[in-house]
Amino acid sequence: MSDAYPTGATAPHQPELHRVMGPKLLLLFIVGDILGTGVYALTGTVAAEVGGAAWAPFLLAFLVATITAVSYLELVTRYPQAAGAALYAHRAFGIHFLTFLVAFTVMCSGITSASTASNAFAGFLNDGFGLGLEKGSAGILLIALGFMALVAVINLRGVGESVKANVVLTCVELTGLLMIIFVGFYAMAQGRADFSEVMIFQSSEEKGAFLSLTAATALAFFAMVGFEDSVNMAEEVKDPVRIFPRIMLTGLAITGVIYILVSICAVALVPVGDLSNPDKGSALTQVVRAGAPNLPFDSIFPFIGMFAVANSALINMLMASRLIYGLARQGVLPHGLGLVHHTRRTPWIAILFTTALAFGLIYFVVTRSNLPAVSLLGGTTSLLLLCVFTIVNISLIVLRRRPVDHAHFRAPFVLPWIGAATCAFLAGPWARSAAQMDQYRIAGWLLAIGIVLWAATWLWNRALRQRPYSGSLGDVDQMREHHGDAPRN
Repeated sequence: MSDAYPTGATAPHQPELHRVMGPKLLLLFIVGDILGTGVYALTGTVAAEVGGAAWAPFLLAFLVATITAVSYLELVTRYPQAAGAALYAHRAFGIHFLTFLVAFTVMCSGITSASTASNAFAGFLNDGFGLGLEKGSAGILLIALGFMALVAVINLRGVGESVKANVVLTCVELTGLLMIIFVGFYAMAQGRADFSEVMIFQSSEEKGAFLSLTAATALAFFAMVGFEDSVNMAEEVKDPVRIFPRIMLTGLAITGVIYILVSICAVALVPVGDLSNPDKGSALTQVVRAGAPNLPFDSIFPFIGMFAVANSALINMLMASRLIYGLARQGVLPHGLGLVHHTRRTPWIAILFTTALAFGLIYFVVTRSNLPAVSLLGGTTSLLLLCVFTIVNISLIVLRRRPVDHAHFRAPFVLPWIGAATCAFLAGPWARSAAQMDQYRIAGWLLAIGIVLWAATWLWNRALRQRPYSGSLGDVDQMREHHGDAPRN
C-alpha cells in the first residue's frame, strides 16, 4: 500500500487555500474554539469533586493541555497541512485501521460534545424562562432532543462558517465569562464574597484527595479542548511556522486565566453544595444571582449561556457529519453515508446518522444514568480526546526520528513523553468513580459502531474486488475538505 499521506501539501491540479489568517484572527479562532460548553456547564460538577478548590482541576487541566499543545505545535509546523491527529498518526505508524480509529474517535468526541451542549442548553433554557423542570424529567429530555433536532435542521440547510462569524460568537461567549468575573469582584467590593472558601479542599467520601483531584481534572479537561482544532487552519494561516507557536500558547493562557478566575468567583459566592445541585439551576446562573442581586444580570446570563453552548453544538455536529461524509466518500464507511442532498448540497445521510447517535446519547444519560447528563457526556468527550492526545504525543516521539527539510518549531525533548503519560493516566479508570465508568461504556459503544461499519465496508469492497482501505484516508486535500478535528466547547 502506498503512503496514505503524500509529502506535498496539496494534490496535483488543486489550488492552495487562501492564507488569510494573521495573528489576531488566529488568536480569536483559538480562544473562541476553547471557550464554550465546558466551563459554562461543568463548573458545579468540578466543585462537587474537590470542594472550594475548584480552580485546581482547571489549572491542572490547563497544564496538561498546554503540554499536548506544544506537541501539536511541533507537528503542525513539521506538517503544515489540515488533517490533524489522523495525519500525524498515519505518518508515524502507517496503519490504516489505526488512522481510521483516530479519525472516528475525533468524530465521536464531536457528537458527545454536542450532546453535552444540548443538555446544557436545556438547563439554561429552564433557568432563563423559569420553567422549574427537574433533572431527568421528560421536559428536560424533550428540550434537549428538540434542540438537537433544530441543530440537524440547520445542518441540513447548510451552514457556512467564516472566521469573521467566529469573531462575533467568541465575543458573546467571552462576555458571559467576563460577566462572572465582574460579578465576583463587584460582590467582593460589597462584602458578599468569601474568598477563604477557595482554599478548602473537600474530596468525595469514596475517594481520597489524589483520586478526587484526578477525577476532577479529567472532567475539567473538557473545558480546555478545542486548541487542537486550530491545526486544521494551518493551510489558511500566514507563515504558520512563525505564528502558530506564539498564538496557540497565548490563546491557551488567556482561556486558562479566565477559567481559573471564573471557578474562584463561583465558589466564593455560592456554597459548593448549591453549585453542584442541578435543581438550584445552572452553577454560573447561581453565581450571577448571588453576586449581583440588584442587577439584572441573572435574567440575562442564561440566554448568553444558551448562545454559547448552542454555538458549540452546531459546530460539532457540522464537523462530525462532514467527517462521516468524508470517510464514506473515501470508501472507509458505507457509501450511503456519503450521499448528498440534490437541492441543499449537504451530506443528509451523514447528518441523520450523527443526529441519531446524539439522540441515543441524550436519551441514555437523561433517563438511565445516575450522573448528571452534562457531567457524563463531558467526561466521555474528555476520555475520547485524551486517548487521541496520547496517540498524538507518541506520534511526535516516533516522527522525531524522521527529519523534515524545513525549519519548524521544536518542543522540549521530554514534553511529548510527559504529555503521553499524563493523557494516558487521565484516561484511565482510576481517574473516574464507579458511576463514571459509564463513560467507557458510551465510548466503547460508539467506537464499536464505527468498527462494525468499517468491517462491513471492508468486506463489501473485497467482495467487489476493490482495494480495501488502501490510501482511503490518503489525500490531504480530501481530508481538509471533508473533515477536520471537530471543536468540543
